Amino acid sequence: MSKLSIDQKTIEELFSDKKTDFLIPDYQRPYAWEDKECQQLWEDIFAFAFPDDNYDNFNSEEEYYLGTIVTYKNDSIKKLEVIDGQQRLTTLMLLLRAFYSKFGNMKDGNSIKTRDTIGKCLWKGDEFGNLNTNILKIDSQVATDNDKDQFLSILRDGVAPKNMKSRYADNYRFFEEKIADFLNSYPSFFPYLPNRILKNCILLPIEAESQDTALRIFSTLNNRGLPLSDADIFKSELYKKFSKLNRKNEFIDRWRVLEEKCNKCFHPLTGTPVDELFTRYMYYERAKMDITKSTTEALRTFYGKDSYKLLNEKTMDNLELLMDFWKDVQEQSEERFSPEVIRQLFILEYAPNGMWTYFLSVYFMNNKDNDNMLDNDKLYLFLRKITAFIWTYAITNPGVNALRTPVYKEMNNIIHGKEVDFNEYRFDEEKTKNALMSFNYLNGRPITKSMLVWWAMMSQGQRVPDLTTVFEIEHIYARNRNDKEGTLKKASDVELLGNKAILEKRINIRASDYRFEDKKKYYLGYTNKRNEKKDGTIVKELEDFANDASRKDFGELDIQNRTSDIFKKFFDYLKSENLFA
Repeated sequence: MSKLSIDQKTIEELFSDKKTDFLIPDYQRPYAWEDKECQQLWEDIFAFAFPDDNYDNFNSEEEYYLGTIVTYKNDSIKKLEVIDGQQRLTTLMLLLRAFYSKFGNMKDGNSIKTRDTIGKCLWKGDEFGNLNTNILKIDSQVATDNDKDQFLSILRDGVAPKNMKSRYADNYRFFEEKIADFLNSYPSFFPYLPNRILKNCILLPIEAESQDTALRIFSTLNNRGLPLSDADIFKSELYKKFSKLNRKNEFIDRWRVLEEKCNKCFHPLTGTPVDELFTRYMYYERAKMDITKSTTEALRTFYGKDSYKLLNEKTMDNLELLMDFWKDVQEQSEERFSPEVIRQLFILEYAPNGMWTYFLSVYFMNNKDNDNMLDNDKLYLFLRKITAFIWTYAITNPGVNALRTPVYKEMNNIIHGKEVDFNEYRFDEEKTKNALMSFNYLNGRPITKSMLVWWAMMSQGQRVPDLTTVFEIEHIYARNRNDKEGTLKKASDVELLGNKAILEKRINIRASDYRFEDKKKYYLGYTNKRNEKKDGTIVKELEDFANDASRKDFGELDIQNRTSDIFKKFFDYLKSENLFA
């Protein structure tokens, strides 16, 4: 069992300890606090030290808790790596340095004592207690923080000229102003504020034996800032390896670009956008290792094997290639993809689960040519096949976990140059028909929208929408209409797939409760009373319905016929992809 060192300490006790030597490691994120966080810290501390703005109301027995500092002792460099508490630790150092500078040449005893105490919190000293102002008690090696040198400069010299534009400099100047205002307002009480901060403000330092233990503690305790992601740790490992090659600056620049692309492209429900990229790449490496078991290791466990052996220069190259591929997917790049592929990729964006993104990542990494491009004809056939399979599997074997078994097997087939055919997992035709036709296509089920997007894109002349377009599910025969008119013999028919279509959210809000004849203008677009043109839908089928002069309504028979048409075309699709046993 891992040992922990936990001991509540005042700021003075923690910072002035001779053994204190903090390191903000390379995998941490850059310093992020701004004026609002500093203002809140100042107000909280001031209200504690001077209750009701009254010096005499302070109770020296009371304590003010500032939070935890989670560290682990890095024996190789003899420093305490900061896992949690980086932001408040950095800010407290800036605050103390601003106080130290303001004392200047004050000669009264209390001021001198407080200034000396602050000095011991900022700098290391020799065995006689003499401070060496060149050796700080904190260092920052954050790989992607170009301003960390300003932080260290401010702590050493106590100045932040206006040409310093970093958050460190902004916050240091903020505290300088606050301290100056305080000195003007309470000149005789000036030494008491920093003294009360040092002796009555409490931190809870938690020192773990290892980095992994410290990270687990952070994930458990932290409910405010963003916990360190897997990608933060991976960045650190790659940074170290590039540094050994004397390519540190190159890596920092490349990582920053990679991170920016990920942030624009990926919006995962859990983890960071860069974590998502590492996840997609992991499936390629898994497939190369012939791993087909349905249980998937955590990212950090997978990449952490053999001292992060997999994180190397080649991996960085591959991550960039994979990121550029997905960027082109999101941008519907006509330079990379044919119109047929773009259409199929749009359909897959509405897949009932995200497994297709891992599948396609493996396909790209294994089949890209020397120009990092794919054969569009082969890609199109692959996308059609996996769409048909994933859609059907979501109904016959619900749950993404069930999908792992066939997909992982086919990922390995890709690596070995075999065609993706799902031969071992073909569907029974009769059972599949019954499952698809009896399935309850509720709006909240992802497969419902998946089916409707697929159907919409089958319409002749249907344009591929931009991926930023937000679609909702439209009931062509409005759900509340039958409550008012009772024109459906079977009220449940309103929820049949044949009564549903995708429709832009901006239109669906207006069209949802209208009779079909009234909906037509919203499908086609119109000009309102203020002479503003409101665009119609891009959904060709609905546009065709609205343009059909002979169609006066959309009723029960229309719902049933359209439902049959959808299923028939989907069954034909499965047959064409040879997915029936």
